[in-house]
Amino acid sequence: MVFGLSIRARMTIATVVVFGAIVFAGVLAILLTYPVMARSDLVDQAGDASRHLSTAIGRQRFTGPIPPRQGVFIMQVVDRGGHVVAANATLAGRPPITRARPTGGDSRVEDRVCLPDGCMVVVGTSNPASVYGPAVAYAALREPFLLRSPFLPLLLSGSAVVLVALMGWGAWYGVGRVLAPVERIRSGLERISAQDLSRRIDVPGTRDEVAELAATVNDTLARLEDAAERNRRFVSDASHELRSPITGLMVRLEGGLANPDEADWRAALKDVQRLSDIVHDLLLMARLDAGAEAAKERIDLGRLVEEEIVRRPCRLPLTMDVERGLFVRGNRLRLARVLTNLLSNADQYGDSRVWVSARGQADQVVVEVLDDGPGIPVEMRERVFERFTRLDQARVRDSGGTGLGLPIARDIARAHGGTLEVGDGGPHTRMVLRLPRD
Repeated sequence: MVFGLSIRARMTIATVVVFGAIVFAGVLAILLTYPVMARSDLVDQAGDASRHLSTAIGRQRFTGPIPPRQGVFIMQVVDRGGHVVAANATLAGRPPITRARPTGGDSRVEDRVCLPDGCMVVVGTSNPASVYGPAVAYAALREPFLLRSPFLPLLLSGSAVVLVALMGWGAWYGVGRVLAPVERIRSGLERISAQDLSRRIDVPGTRDEVAELAATVNDTLARLEDAAERNRRFVSDASHELRSPITGLMVRLEGGLANPDEADWRAALKDVQRLSDIVHDLLLMARLDAGAEAAKERIDLGRLVEEEIVRRPCRLPLTMDVERGLFVRGNRLRLARVLTNLLSNADQYGDSRVWVSARGQADQVVVEVLDDGPGIPVEMRERVFERFTRLDQARVRDSGGTGLGLPIARDIARAHGGTLEVGDGGPHTRMVLRLPRD
């Protein structure tokens, strides 16, 4: 990464920092508590031996070395004058191991004595009425190796460093394995260009989030490819549709200049009108594709249907069955455009009559426009909503159409949360508009 650490590095650092803090906190806790607990155990063991020895000298004198008790081999009995009156074999002939005596009414004393060969924990218990007179019975235990050497801190610290290093390596390796499919997706996307959207990302068979990501990327690429193809086709068709009226207009204008005739000028005006219609439809298409929001209001769709039928002249007789009070929320101008396109198509392609109905159906408002002209084959019912689609000669658009009426109508319906489709009209054509009821 150029401007920052990669996810792999950040996860590794976070793992090392968090896990390292936990491990070293545990090491510190062990180093602080182990000596205390270990010495406490030594004191308890030595104290038990010292009490037993204090009780024993209240009944008898030792004629030989003091026998060991429960693993305690260092024991002495010291009288009031500080002389050793009894000892085990280890301390035979040696001075008292400590000068500490019970004071302040206590019968017990604890001390820690360090000699060249190591340190000892010493516990003494006094007996004022022993066979030796007032005396103190001492018992001592040597501190274990781990207490008297730096080996334990070094061992724990070294183990902690190795453990944290292994954890960091495991995090680096594990995150790398997890992100490897993501890296393959990234590198695959990097090779895909706008000129070639047909390539796809390999979907791993792990059935996890990465596989879902790869599938989503492929779906997105498919939509992009479809959108790009439709855009290229749209640009090509639009260029063709614009070229024809512009060429015709130029020819008629040149003819009108050479030989002024009212018919030529009227034909030129008709070409201009057709060109204007195409441009307006293309601009509306561009706004719809861009998702431009239009002001919405509460509209009685039944009344709007009646108004559009009355407003526009019809070639064919029209039968109307419209309910009132069918309220929807939408843009009046755009919904009027949908109705105008449907009525124009029906009037253009019908043979003798057009039927229009508007009714409420559960939480929807349904508008149907039916004409008795040649129907649309089932396999072509979706294609009529593609831009500049040409059907067979039975329902080819005439010279006054732009080929964008139905695509615009469907886009407007979808922008209002509704649908527009070709229904089953038998041998005829039935257009069905559904909008959510307000």
